[in-house]
Amino acid sequence: MGLQLVPYNTNYDFVGKKNIVFTILIIVGIICLASVFYHGFNYGIDFKGGLLLEIRTRETTDIAKLRSDLSGVVLGEVTLQEFGAPNDVLIRVERQPGGDEAQIAALNKIKEKLGQNVDYRRVETVGPKVSEDLIRNGIYAVLGALVAMLVYIWFRFEWQFGVCSIITLAHDTIIVLGLFSLFQLEFNETAIIAVLITVTYSINDTVVIYDRIRENLRKFKKMPLSELINHSINDTLSRTILTSSVTLLSLLGLYFFGGPVIAAFSLPIIVGITAGTISSITVSAPLLLHMHLRPDQLLESSESK
Repeated sequence: MGLQLVPYNTNYDFVGKKNIVFTILIIVGIICLASVFYHGFNYGIDFKGGLLLEIRTRETTDIAKLRSDLSGVVLGEVTLQEFGAPNDVLIRVERQPGGDEAQIAALNKIKEKLGQNVDYRRVETVGPKVSEDLIRNGIYAVLGALVAMLVYIWFRFEWQFGVCSIITLAHDTIIVLGLFSLFQLEFNETAIIAVLITVTYSINDTVVIYDRIRENLRKFKKMPLSELINHSINDTLSRTILTSSVTLLSLLGLYFFGGPVIAAFSLPIIVGITAGTISSITVSAPLLLHMHLRPDQLLESSESK
């Protein structure tokens, strides 16, 4: 017998509690949406623009010390990323208040602080136009992923399944965006990645439950649809929780021991996967009962596929 976090023959009444769960999740979603519209996001360098420097030092770079040194030289956020060799560093500096003169002055201060033993391989200014393009492309990426998944679920199952899965994914996306807005976490390109990871992880759990519903339709042709959906959720409950738990353990390790940069990237994914797991179990399948599905229609469709 394999690892079983949930006892065999579990029969939690998820369908019976769906109205309570829906109410709670709707309230959470409204709070997150309200924060997004009224508080907005704390945009990072990727979306606000700034200076971009690619440097190579003579010796291995102490990222923490260099970040501390540069933070006292310029205003706003400074991010450093090691790439390639240990002495190659990518520096991003938030756009300084003022015009081009302010950016040039900040660049000169940075060069003065770095000293002479540095080779500048690339120096660029990320302007507002590039930032607008990044925001637009990020929105397109998320919407494109949602539409592609809607089409996939529609053809794989029925249109009702596709609509329910998109509602679930939209809610998970709102939760992650609400996290960034409520706590004013830095919103940059990695935030878009976190949203996409949440969406793909959530749809994976949802498809597993939908597959079990279709499989049980062949086994229990006379079972009421509400009972069949509840039975299918319980059938996949152990797999869903076990998979999510293993993933979350890895992410928690990154969050607590990976340093501030990795922690900032891991936190929204932790929240997103948690929200995605909960919504896959409590929303995606029970929501089908509000789509006027007929068991005979589903059975005919499942047999043809």
